[in-house]
Amino acid sequence: MRRMFYIPFSPKFLTLLIIIIMFGLGALFFGVVISTFMKIGFSARDAFLILLVSLLGSGVNIPVAILKSDVPVFRESSVRSFGTTYRIPARKFIKNETLLAINVGGAVIPVLISVYLLSKFPTSMLLAGTGIAIVAAVTYAVAKPIRGVGIATPALIPPLTAVIAAIILTSISQMPECQADQCRFVTAYTGGVLGTLIGADLLNLGKIKNLGAPVASIGGAGTFDGIFLSGFIALLLI
Repeated sequence: MRRMFYIPFSPKFLTLLIIIIMFGLGALFFGVVISTFMKIGFSARDAFLILLVSLLGSGVNIPVAILKSDVPVFRESSVRSFGTTYRIPARKFIKNETLLAINVGGAVIPVLISVYLLSKFPTSMLLAGTGIAIVAAVTYAVAKPIRGVGIATPALIPPLTAVIAAIILTSISQMPECQADQCRFVTAYTGGVLGTLIGADLLNLGKIKNLGAPVASIGGAGTFDGIFLSGFIALLLI
């Protein structure tokens, strides 16, 4: 029976094969992200820069406020919710307070891209605003406060909502000055980003101080936070 189960490759070749597969999947991911941003008018170079800055900025959190609380700070190292394990940031000299911050890669850059798109395609403003409101309402309904972490949402609900809203709104729109593909992309991206930001974070700011989180960062999972991924996945699915 032992002879029936064996690896037909030498350890060196198997290691090389694993490395090649990892680099191949990484290159495929980068290619998909770049081509996705090219859908909304960015050049390949600009798309690469956006991805690079987002990756580098995912480790940068800008403090904006300190929220006082009577709730003791959560001292576990991680919490699991929606099938995802969230690592709780550690802070020295912990008090009953939460440091509120905003993540550069996970929030600042996606918001700046959204503002740029709305200013570049002003005819999309009305549809995009409606899409943002729809995504914000749905995201707020499914957002869940997590003790020690902050506010979390199921990863796919905001982008799927943004896609469906963009398709429906552009299909029933009677705005000839707004080109269908253009408006659909802008509505999907801004809905995924700004709708998630508003529904998950801004509308739940009052709950954060009572969750015992040492640090609550908007877009705090960096590049793979719901805000960034919502916009990206929405464009990918549109």
